[in-house]
Amino acid sequence: MMMARGTDDQLLLPVNPLFLWATLIAALVFNMLPLGRIAALPDVLALVLVFWNVHQPRRVGIGAAFFFGLLMDVHQGAVLGQHAEAYTLLSFLAITVHRRLLWFGLAEQALQLLPLFIVAHAVSLVVRLLSSGSFPGWTMMLAPLFEAMLWPVVSFLLLAPQRRAPDRDDQRPL
Repeated sequence: MMMARGTDDQLLLPVNPLFLWATLIAALVFNMLPLGRIAALPDVLALVLVFWNVHQPRRVGIGAAFFFGLLMDVHQGAVLGQHAEAYTLLSFLAITVHRRLLWFGLAEQALQLLPLFIVAHAVSLVVRLLSSGSFPGWTMMLAPLFEAMLWPVVSFLLLAPQRRAPDRDDQRPL
């Protein structure tokens, strides 16, 4: 039987739904921290949403992305739907490529997710420019790059509770 390369030939335990939603809420809280108006800051909530869209597309879908996007819009005082539209598009694209993406290693996954992050930031930028005409600066183009660079770290951290302990019993099939 062929195993996906991205899983390191290791069977994973089922994800705990409480852990899944706790990580999404923690990412939302991190995005809401008053860190200033740094345009190059990676969107941690978008990164965690994409992770769960890739690994658990039936539990975290486009509806959850829309809901978290509306929460971010309300928090930042942005045009209602700016983040919701970007997160929804990002989740749709992540769910679209999730089967193919898991066959690659973490570095290749990050390279394939980079265009998705760029598209999400571009959509958010277009909505922002059309509504208020304010341009956040060219440093915002670094945010998708930072998100792609954080992908292996986020993948390692969020998959850690699902990894099985090394089983030394040779009599058990799994």
